Amino acid sequence: MSLITHGNIVIGQSGGATAVINASLVGAVEAALTSERVEGIFGMRYGIEGFLREDLIDLRRQPAHIWPQLLHTPSAALGSCRYKLKEGDLERAVEILRRYNIRYMAYIGGNDSADTAHRLLEAARQANYEINIISVPKTIDNDLPYTDHCPGYGSAARFIAWATVDSTMNTISIPSHYPVKVIETMGRDAGWLAASSALGKYTEADPPHIILLPEQPFNVERFLTRVEEVYRQLGYVVVVAAEAIRDEQGQALGAAGQAGLDAFHHPLLSGAAQYLVELVKTQLGIRARFDKPGDLQRMASNSISPVDRDEAYLVGEMAVQALLNGESDKMVTLIRHSDPVYHSTTGLVELAKVANVQRFLPDEYLDESKTMVTQAFKDYAQPLIGGPVPQYTMLEHIKVRKMR
Repeated sequence: MSLITHGNIVIGQSGGATAVINASLVGAVEAALTSERVEGIFGMRYGIEGFLREDLIDLRRQPAHIWPQLLHTPSAALGSCRYKLKEGDLERAVEILRRYNIRYMAYIGGNDSADTAHRLLEAARQANYEINIISVPKTIDNDLPYTDHCPGYGSAARFIAWATVDSTMNTISIPSHYPVKVIETMGRDAGWLAASSALGKYTEADPPHIILLPEQPFNVERFLTRVEEVYRQLGYVVVVAAEAIRDEQGQALGAAGQAGLDAFHHPLLSGAAQYLVELVKTQLGIRARFDKPGDLQRMASNSISPVDRDEAYLVGEMAVQALLNGESDKMVTLIRHSDPVYHSTTGLVELAKVANVQRFLPDEYLDESKTMVTQAFKDYAQPLIGGPVPQYTMLEHIKVRKMR
């Protein structure tokens, strides 16, 4: 722990933007504004990649009305990046830190961003430059370890839960047209987001009927058998599939649509839903189509969960407080409390335990089929989305008597 008496702070946003990532920025800036030990408050334009170009903006001199408005604004106001530091970058980054007298850094992001923060701090230490760095959690994938959940997930989960119900209403209205609907969600290797589609499922007949997760190997025969069973029973089927589901050989179903790798060598996949639609059509002879919300699930402002937004602000605020208290090389965590009602507090965990590590959906959140969630998952996720998903009214099928 190193208590730095004064200096400038730099704040950055990294990775996929979310609906509430700006709330973390606001929390961090407002905490910095209240401290006499913080001098300049700088913002990285486009994360660490922009920092290496010295693309910095002055956050202290922003108009005061911006911060309460930004609290409700989706996407990354500073701009984001997916950039993996190279060895030469580290030396330059430390030189920039030194030149601008940056003694505190809050970096908002996920697993890869934690790795960036950790590597930068190690480089600063080797160069005998004193700085405190804290990682602020953010990811709709909800796959960061040592935190109960991640800011950004609650709003994305809310979007997926509502979208599943709403999309199903269209399918129900004309089941003879496309009786099988496949909804593809994001989620690189973890099924937290796909699982959230069941938060509007109140009865067995409610959607979704099948959830396909990255953690569970996809079996063609079991899938087709279940689709046929539900179709015969209800006349329609709703499937939710994570974009990175894999077959029993570990091959991603969306590999046919792979569009290369990102900077951290994660495959950029597309095509899982299309694969499943073609499988149903060719093997079962049933018409099918897919919905692919894409970036909307990540940052739809009309689906922001108030709980998620408040917690995103909280982790940004607590990151700066931790920096000023001498903490460094750590990530802020969220700790769940449920007595008497749900609320959260924050903690800290070493970045070395978080960087490039993923937390997968545990088995106790899945039933025996591994294609549907349990009540335990619903109890976990429901408080995070800011209110229950509506149960829509359906007309009773009361037949009119035939006239004679």
